[in-house]
Order: sequence, then C-alpha cells, then structure tokens
Amino acid sequence: MAFRTEQEDFWAGTFGDEYIARNQSEKYLASNIYFFSKVLQHTVSVKSIIEFGSNIGMNLIAIKKLLPDADLAAIEINEKAAGQLRELGIADVHNTSILDYTPDRKYDFVLSKGVLIHINPDDLDAVYSKMYESSSRYICIAEYYNPSPTEVNYRGHSGRLFKRDFAGEFLEKYPDVELVDYGFAYHKDNNFHQDDINWFLLRK
Repeated sequence: MAFRTEQEDFWAGTFGDEYIARNQSEKYLASNIYFFSKVLQHTVSVKSIIEFGSNIGMNLIAIKKLLPDADLAAIEINEKAAGQLRELGIADVHNTSILDYTPDRKYDFVLSKGVLIHINPDDLDAVYSKMYESSSRYICIAEYYNPSPTEVNYRGHSGRLFKRDFAGEFLEKYPDVELVDYGFAYHKDNNFHQDDINWFLLRK
C-alpha cells in the first residue's frame, strides 16, 4: 500500500508492528475502562462508535465492557494490528490510512486517543473534517495537549509526534460544536495511570 506521508509509512511498517506488543495488558485495559467510564458518563444514548487509529483495539475493548450493545468500528493503518482487532469480532475494521478513509455513515461517538499527535500537521485539517463528518453527536479528542504547536522527539525519531491544542482547533473550525467536558489522566495515578493524556468531549 502506497502512502503520502512519512508518518503513515512509519505506523504501517515495522515500528507499528512493534507498537502492538508494547500496548496490551490487563492493567492497561483496566486503566482504559476507568478512563472511558469518566468520559462516557457525560454522554447520552451512545449506540455506535468509531475510533480513528485503533491499533489492536484496547480502547474499543474497554468501551465494549461499558457499552456492550454498542456498534463499534475502527480505522487502523497497520495491517497486523487491524487483523488482531478483526479477529476479536467486536468491530467493523477499516484497514486503511485515516487520510484515505471516506466517511460512509455517522456514529454517535467519534474517538481519537493518542493518534492526532502522530498525524502530519499539514493533514490535520482533513482529519478534523473526517471526524466531524463521521459524527452525529459526540467527538472525543484524547491527546497530548500544548497551547501552541510543538514537535517532540519520539523514541529517537523526529517528525513523528506533535503536541498542540487539537480540541481548540476543532472548536474554532466548527462553530456548531461545543465543549461538554474535559480532563487529564496522569501517568503516576495510583491505580489507573494513562500517559499524561488530556481529553476533551465535544458535542455537535
């Protein structure tokens, strides 16, 4: 599969394969269940969800525990990760780049968690549009926050991780979207740590 950006090649290839092994454990799943219980308590009647950049589905597995009847879908660029998620049988999996994905329906809840930070900044506007078009109600952006755009070295690689105010940019782009709630998950939480993620729940 041919990609347009270095970031897409990075996650579709060997590094993306190696990421799979680093991000699956019962402890991580427990942290995710706790995380999404806090986010989803501010929603009403969420019956369908799509995750942009799901990897092997650790977020969707947690959400399925909380909303067992929800219809789940995922977009995942890495073939191995998409295959593992597909084998679970809990989600409709689109094995493609987010940049190549064309929204074909609307979901009650659209999620990105630790994914927008890895998108080429020049392509963020297009990704925001795809998230907006995919949502009938809620959008959850859970990423590394910074008040101004900045690049961070990522495991020895440059041009692979970017922090900024993703939710703020989304709200500016779409005046009909409002902020419902927001929070922070700390990496030194005594029981349910995350990787210093700021989350923002938005509503159309």
